[in-house]
Amino acid sequence: MHVTRGFTGRPRVPNSGLPPGQYDTGDDWPVLSAEVTPELAPADWTFTVDGLVAEPRTWSWDEAHALPASAYEGDIHCVTSWSKFGVRFGGVSLDAFLDLVRPAPEATHAVAYSHTGYTTNLPLADLTGGRAWVVWEYGDEPLPAEHGGPARLLVPHLYFWKSAKWIAGLRLLDHDEPGFWEQNGYHHRGNPWEEQRYRDSSAAHRPSDRW
Repeated sequence: MHVTRGFTGRPRVPNSGLPPGQYDTGDDWPVLSAEVTPELAPADWTFTVDGLVAEPRTWSWDEAHALPASAYEGDIHCVTSWSKFGVRFGGVSLDAFLDLVRPAPEATHAVAYSHTGYTTNLPLADLTGGRAWVVWEYGDEPLPAEHGGPARLLVPHLYFWKSAKWIAGLRLLDHDEPGFWEQNGYHHRGNPWEEQRYRDSSAAHRPSDRW
């Protein structure tokens, strides 16, 4: 596991913007990964949306960049208890990709998968309506590889393990299909404000959280 400062914990301080059980990591951005950081060049990166869609499609780096640019400015929250305020990511709203593939009416969920094989499940409602992005910039600079570059999924209103690094695609389904950490005890949705960290809060085994 690759860890930077902030992972082992900080004193909790009162902050009305913090979800319960979180602390403000300040200028730090802990690096947490379930897999070894890949050597993935932008020229080799692709993003696919398939499954229950009218027109499955794959975008190259240049094709994805040709879509309307969009940015997220706000906060992110990790299940390992840190929160980071005032971040800015640049990329493309996931709505732009979904509008082109046209999800089927029966599509209710998605599995996000990475170029490394990592997976995580999300309700489709959490990915639409301006709530999710594919991003390749952080603070107007290229997204670092250790944080998911060249491109990652960004779903900032959920715990950050849902924002899959090195994103390769989405598969739309008519049912919920647990991903990597969800199969190992994590909550299927992961809402920070409801502390949806684990499926069973009394479980004896809780896997280390890395993304």
